[in-house]
Amino acid sequence: MPLRRESLDPDCTGVIRFAPMSLPYQVSTLLYCFSGQDEILLLERTRQPNRGLWSPCGGKLLQEIGESPYTCACREATEELGVRLTAPDLKLTGLVSEHGYLGQSHWLMFLFEVVPRFTTVPPPHREGRFRFWPRAALDDLPLPETDRTQIWPLFWQHRGGFFAAHCHCRADGDFDWSLEESRPAPR
Repeated sequence: MPLRRESLDPDCTGVIRFAPMSLPYQVSTLLYCFSGQDEILLLERTRQPNRGLWSPCGGKLLQEIGESPYTCACREATEELGVRLTAPDLKLTGLVSEHGYLGQSHWLMFLFEVVPRFTTVPPPHREGRFRFWPRAALDDLPLPETDRTQIWPLFWQHRGGFFAAHCHCRADGDFDWSLEESRPAPR
């Protein structure tokens, strides 16, 4: 029996926590790249969203042509990093869905760790400038708030494994997070 709109259960708990919002879905990829010294490559963004903040590079999936998340990640690596990647160069580490981001859209983000290590910093481009950072430096960097409080901790906990998380963005600017799947890396 198909679900009726008023019976949607977005958290698969049997309890409706929030009303559905009819907004467009944006699908994107984020690339978590590392140096040989295990420093993370971040982009200081010159454009919205997150202008002036440091985050992994990536971009929106070309839905109109049926682009896959892996193809999008490889395309973004070429465009932003100047490197050619193929699907085996990517390890899907996380999946984050956001409900009602800024009241404008829903987001589905595929988080990929790039397997090949980088030896040089990519040159700046229209999206911003790159820099390698040691993991400990992230505490002092200007990062998007949800990256700092939720996504980075989940990434580090699941690096080499997989997680799926959902964020309900509330109208008051607060966020409700739920971890939908958690498979930390084997020790």
